[in-house]
Amino acid sequence: MLAPQRLALSGPTLVRLLARFGDAEVPESRQSISDQLSQWLGWTDAIALSTALSVQTPGGEPATRVGASSEQSQSERVRAALRKAIAGEGAPARRDGRRTQAASQPADVEPDFADFRQRYLALQQAMETDVATLRARLRAALAARAPALARLATVDAVMEQALGARERSLLAGVPALLGAHFERQRAAAAAQCTGESAAPHAWLAGFRKDMQSVLLAELEIRFQPVEGLLAALRTS
Repeated sequence: MLAPQRLALSGPTLVRLLARFGDAEVPESRQSISDQLSQWLGWTDAIALSTALSVQTPGGEPATRVGASSEQSQSERVRAALRKAIAGEGAPARRDGRRTQAASQPADVEPDFADFRQRYLALQQAMETDVATLRARLRAALAARAPALARLATVDAVMEQALGARERSLLAGVPALLGAHFERQRAAAAAQCTGESAAPHAWLAGFRKDMQSVLLAELEIRFQPVEGLLAALRTS
């Protein structure tokens, strides 16, 4: 009897990757985005958002305006730098100042997911910090253009603060899912080992590629608000 074919999961690449690595069935959400947001926002967040939407911003032509192309270029530089770090070129430092070592583990050392987890957390911190700085810069550029765009910048600031904790909580679970994938890959490699002729820890190359794919997918999720702000700048 043929096994039932799994339904293709739509949605963010990050979710699809983690579901595939875990060989898990992830049901499609039947809730609309607005319904999901209503569960994530508390009453204080709703008040802050309502205030941001109703505030009357002063009119008049701004004194200075930063070109959208300049902000686009800066965003591309930030994204490129983060992608370079994810690829292992210029790995971020740990909190104690030392460099992470997961990308270049010696072949004769038994692999330990703790090193990979440390690297993932360092890259998550780098993404969070750099994207937050970029969003603040884009909001300032929007606020300098027109009253309606200044209101949009205020709404983005409120949403960043309201959803930041939820985002951190959800993304904090990614390393644990990768850790389970790491152990499954190691167990599968051990089961297939036929002798000393086999290359030691050859499966690690595949795991590193998987982890890099997850990090890039997370980066794209974190950049979605940036893309929205840039689109507003380009059309203003």
